[in-house]
Amino acid sequence: MWSLVVGALRWLAAHPWVPIVLLLVAAAAGGVWVHRRREAVRWKRVREQGLRYAMPQIDALHHRQFEEAVRDLMRRDGCPEAIRVGGAGDNGADVKATDPFGRLWVIQCKHRKAGLAGSAVGTPDLHVLNGTGRPVHNGDVVVLVTNGRFTDKAVAFARSQRLHLVDRHLLASWAAGSTPLWELLCAVPSPRRPASGS
Repeated sequence: MWSLVVGALRWLAAHPWVPIVLLLVAAAAGGVWVHRRREAVRWKRVREQGLRYAMPQIDALHHRQFEEAVRDLMRRDGCPEAIRVGGAGDNGADVKATDPFGRLWVIQCKHRKAGLAGSAVGTPDLHVLNGTGRPVHNGDVVVLVTNGRFTDKAVAFARSQRLHLVDRHLLASWAAGSTPLWELLCAVPSPRRPASGS
């Protein structure tokens, strides 16, 4: 083993250009990787800024894809760290995002294959969200989004508990436009900090 190491060192000493070439190749490969990564991030931002959904597209989504769509809309609106957390043990949160004003959004998503014709979202779902949105997730803005509708009792309960509801009509405006959700909702809590750049 020692003789192999000594032999390799002697060979490198006789050919000093080999390590230099290897370093140059590695540096070039690293530069290409960094460039491609930056381009991928840039194009991702471009796609997110132009993201739009029509309601037939949303209706055709699987419920997990619906959660991802809501996450991507929050990213489009300026929440680059928005994540999908839905699944077993999500404690009532499918998407969490921090907006440019420092507010934490906790969003529950309820997808209805039949849209408005599907069952209305009722108070039981809101009870879960209300019980975890602020106490467990520390949310500033707690929202339930559906491509369907809400019962009258759910609307009244949400109002009494400062929960925000996004029904099919509001979702259509948000998904197909470019206005951030916080500008479409009423009585959103005050910003925690100024928006970056303001």
